[in-house]
Amino acid sequence: MTEAVRLARRVIELTGCSRSEAELYVQGGWVTVDGVVVEAPQHPVTDEVVALLPGARPEPAEPATLLLHKPAGFDMASGPEAALALLAPENRWPDDGSGWRLLRRHFHRLAPAMAIDPEASGLVIYSQDGRVLRKLAEDGNKLEQEWLVDVEGELAPYGWNRLVSGTKFDGWPVAPFKVSWQSEQRLRFAIKGVRPGLLQHLCAEVGLKATAMRRLRLGRIGLSKMPAGQWRYLPVSERF
Repeated sequence: MTEAVRLARRVIELTGCSRSEAELYVQGGWVTVDGVVVEAPQHPVTDEVVALLPGARPEPAEPATLLLHKPAGFDMASGPEAALALLAPENRWPDDGSGWRLLRRHFHRLAPAMAIDPEASGLVIYSQDGRVLRKLAEDGNKLEQEWLVDVEGELAPYGWNRLVSGTKFDGWPVAPFKVSWQSEQRLRFAIKGVRPGLLQHLCAEVGLKATAMRRLRLGRIGLSKMPAGQWRYLPVSERF
């Protein structure tokens, strides 16, 4: 058995590239050890078969943004039912058409953006990309969100007029929004600046109780047919 060496060194021996390029190959998920992708340049190897995947490029791995269909009852970041725990390779949506190659490093240091209430379900965002997180923090209230809200109770007299003519929440005016009935017990909202408790408040203002809420869309990014508990990458071509 030969002496163990760092995987990056073996890549240098294999390709004749520089040390920095070897580390980029490994970190980019382009190197296999006995057929298994290894992303750690310091990984020790001895007699294993080390190979580069077709199309390998020594380029920095881009930070990823993941879109999750959060089930109701899951907290965004922490707690016994943390939605963050659902972001695992086995939960990737099989119909993800983003073109992103799955890398283990994509699940490190993910931060939530545009969070929703634990009791709500639907589209949520986690990202490693500071540009995305900063954009959503600064301009998120300008993005229209589409929600389905299940309700129970009886609409108060003249309640619909009150709902669509403008109201306040926490002492501040609610931005103009659109709302329509999807069924006898379901409303569809197209609304900006959603804060915790806002949708419940709007329903209560007209005699209705919100029993379930699901975010379908955030800006131009939609939930599509992705099942609850699964995630997909945000394609480079898509913008909020």
